[in-house]
Amino acid sequence: MRDTRESRLLLVLLIAIAFALITVDIRGGEDSPVDGARQAAATVFGPIEDGVSAAVNPVGNAVAAIRDSGERHDRLALLEQENAALKAKLGSEDRDSSRLKQLDKMLKVAGAGQYGIKGAEVIAIGAAQGFSWTITVDVGANDGIRRDMTVLNGDGLVGRVTTVGPNTATVLLANDPDFTVGTRMESSDELGFASGQGDRPLRVELLNGKAEVKKGDRLVTFGSQADKPFVPGVPVGVVSRVDPSGGGLTRTLYVTPFVGFSKLDIVGVVVQAPTKDPRDTVLPSKPKPTPRPTVTVTVTPGAEPPADGEEQPQGDGQDQPLADGLYQPRADGRYQPPGDGQNPYEQEQ
Repeated sequence: MRDTRESRLLLVLLIAIAFALITVDIRGGEDSPVDGARQAAATVFGPIEDGVSAAVNPVGNAVAAIRDSGERHDRLALLEQENAALKAKLGSEDRDSSRLKQLDKMLKVAGAGQYGIKGAEVIAIGAAQGFSWTITVDVGANDGIRRDMTVLNGDGLVGRVTTVGPNTATVLLANDPDFTVGTRMESSDELGFASGQGDRPLRVELLNGKAEVKKGDRLVTFGSQADKPFVPGVPVGVVSRVDPSGGGLTRTLYVTPFVGFSKLDIVGVVVQAPTKDPRDTVLPSKPKPTPRPTVTVTVTPGAEPPADGEEQPQGDGQDQPLADGLYQPRADGRYQPPGDGQNPYEQEQ
């Protein structure tokens, strides 16, 4: 439509009519004169609006679904992060709990032996020096660590310090083939030297070839001059096998070490030796033997023994009344036949 004077007048007229109809509709309320026209318009344009809505709604739903999908994805990612953090926390708590137990056990060993120790964490296994069985700990010269110091944990002897850096140190483990330590047998005090054999038991040569040793006997460190490289009394291991004595000058034992060298985590470097030899006080208490129950079987007089392979009936250990015709037990240990009250055994005597 061209913008002319007539078109502008028509627009103003239509606007005026619209305002007039609105005013009449508001003032009329429920009896509005235009209510019929509104209903007629709804009848005509209602189906059209439904069709347009049906056509547009899937698009709107799709847009909303995409928007909600993004929100769900964000929530899912957040939940996954929280789940991962929770798992890490639980894992960390389990690890911390395990390490606290190790530390507590080690402190008890140090207290029993009166060892002054510096706690350390194993940060590496193996070393560039070419040792077969070594670990690296996170303490060094700045922490007062020196070469040839004893290293232990809550189970016993771990090894000795061989190389020291400013903040780290290398420890030669007791199961290394180049490792040797003086030992003393619990109770008998027989002396010997233990050598590492890798993942096999330690080999111990006792100085007394006729020493009486049995499986299950335990050993501790004998100690070195000036307590270097070994302080006395540190648990070493348990005898697992004894070679037959051949009349030689020494006797060979094989000892399972107390320490698990493949699962070291928290260790202690002995920076101060005890004022006196703790002897066997650092060894753990031996487990009490489990009592084995005993069964008492009472043989019934006159009863036939069970055949081979047949199970022997077991009672409560007390005499029971016997079948008719058999003798009944009496308080004095003799047998009385039912009925006449006389004991034929007594009559025979």
